Amino acid sequence: MNWNIIIDNYDRILAGTWTTLWMVAVSLLLGLILAFATAMMSSAKNPLVRWPAELFSYIFRGTPLLIQLYIFYFGFGLLLGGIDGIRDTVWWHVIKPAWPWAIAAMTLNTAAYTCEILRGALNNTNYGEIEAAQSYGLSNWQVLRRIMLPSAFRRSLPAYGNEVIYMLHGSAVLSWVAVTDLTGIAKQLRNDYYDPYTPFIVAALIYLCITAIIVLVFKGLEKRYLAHLQR
Repeated sequence: MNWNIIIDNYDRILAGTWTTLWMVAVSLLLGLILAFATAMMSSAKNPLVRWPAELFSYIFRGTPLLIQLYIFYFGFGLLLGGIDGIRDTVWWHVIKPAWPWAIAAMTLNTAAYTCEILRGALNNTNYGEIEAAQSYGLSNWQVLRRIMLPSAFRRSLPAYGNEVIYMLHGSAVLSWVAVTDLTGIAKQLRNDYYDPYTPFIVAALIYLCITAIIVLVFKGLEKRYLAHLQR
């Protein structure tokens, strides 16, 4: 390995790492909020409420993240950018950059997967918990908010931890739409120094370190919130 590449460009590598981290974090946060809503919709008995959520989940789980990214950036982005006069408005500053489209694609992708995780946990809620809450006079909304959703999220922690790691690794495709994330910086360094090994090995090590931190965080959360399920 050529360590001079890393020493001379550590600031670019750190900037790329930060871009990866904040974009993944924002996408996960927005996706989690959307997933809660769609999970409750997909658990509803009314088909008019349930089917839109199921269709959303099917579309975004049934297509690759890279294809979704292309559709948002090259499809919607170019379509809106071609509207007459839009480049003279403030909306052009929102449409032109790649990162808003990348966040939109990642948000919807992770929301679809997280929706299924939460839906399964909601449907498997112990009915005894619901009966106990109803016996205290709680309304259906209070049972959902205070009993079912917290219980479902606790039981979803192991699966959601895998989804967070998946989104971190999936973010490597962002460089295909001109986002200078960690993988994008590695590609630039490869082209600058004609070294196909050092930049990508360093990027892989950074991804491994971030993944290890995520695993430790979720292990701690599982130990705290799922202690009552341990033998």
